[in-house]
Amino acid sequence: MKVSVSLRQKLISKGRNSLYLDFYPPIPHPETGKPTRREFLKLYLIEKPKTPFDRQKNKEIFELAQQIQHKRTTSLNKPEIYSEYEKEKLRYKELGEQDFIDYFKSIAEKRTGSNYSSWISAINYFETFTGGSLKFADVNEMLLNEFKEYLLSTQSKRSKKTKLSQNTASSYFNKLKATLKQAFKDGILRTDLNHRIEPIKEAETRREFLTLEELNSLVKTPCNDPLLKRAALFSALTGLRFSDIQKLIWEELSYVNNQGFYIRYQQKKTDSIESLPISEQAYKLLGDPGKPEEKVFKELRYSAYKNKHLYQ
Repeated sequence: MKVSVSLRQKLISKGRNSLYLDFYPPIPHPETGKPTRREFLKLYLIEKPKTPFDRQKNKEIFELAQQIQHKRTTSLNKPEIYSEYEKEKLRYKELGEQDFIDYFKSIAEKRTGSNYSSWISAINYFETFTGGSLKFADVNEMLLNEFKEYLLSTQSKRSKKTKLSQNTASSYFNKLKATLKQAFKDGILRTDLNHRIEPIKEAETRREFLTLEELNSLVKTPCNDPLLKRAALFSALTGLRFSDIQKLIWEELSYVNNQGFYIRYQQKKTDSIESLPISEQAYKLLGDPGKPEEKVFKELRYSAYKNKHLYQ
């Protein structure tokens, strides 16, 4: 609570006014420790000054008393003024000692499926770059830009003969930016570093298409994972991405009169819902219908192991 310090006068002997400070609420006495409201300054004013000298002397003494009043006010209220600031400073110092990579991993744990695998890969590259440990206090723009350059120039962990692709580097760097954004929201970072760091631009990609002959050859090719084969063929026949197929549920499939089968899906969060016509061949790859809320391709997961089968 803020302490009010008032300068007051009390008439005493020999026509003098004794100056003292009045504290509210009371403060501990510097000697006894007991609450007190008064501090006598041992400064005195002439009650009825008769000469210019007396008036000048009163003025100087009163100004001195005011200086003491100001000093006491500042001294008593400084802890109240700065305590919250000091607490906040201490809090950020403690947060700065936390391990950023551990926090990065905790954010990744909230992801699922192929998205989770991508997050783990991003963390692996960041751990290699930092040596496996990084305090929040050491996270700054220079380090983040250096990691950006590292991703654009480093070799792929899957093959020492090739560099990490620009689009993969962009994806991994975006995972880091998302972590920075969340850390700022959580109050761990005082600066919105995500906003200050430019992302890695994606490179334009060229789509590849299978010819009918190639598609027929693919149908005849054996695969140790029947689910993966059905999903791959369904993707080839519809043009849907892995992420769209993985989350596809039976409720999104419908038969419109004699026009055939349709899939209602949202390509991106910002896009409107689309109706995609699919062929009868594509529909047959889906298998027996399940409950409306069930996934069509149950247990379909992204992994390097499955990619190996897909390549074969």
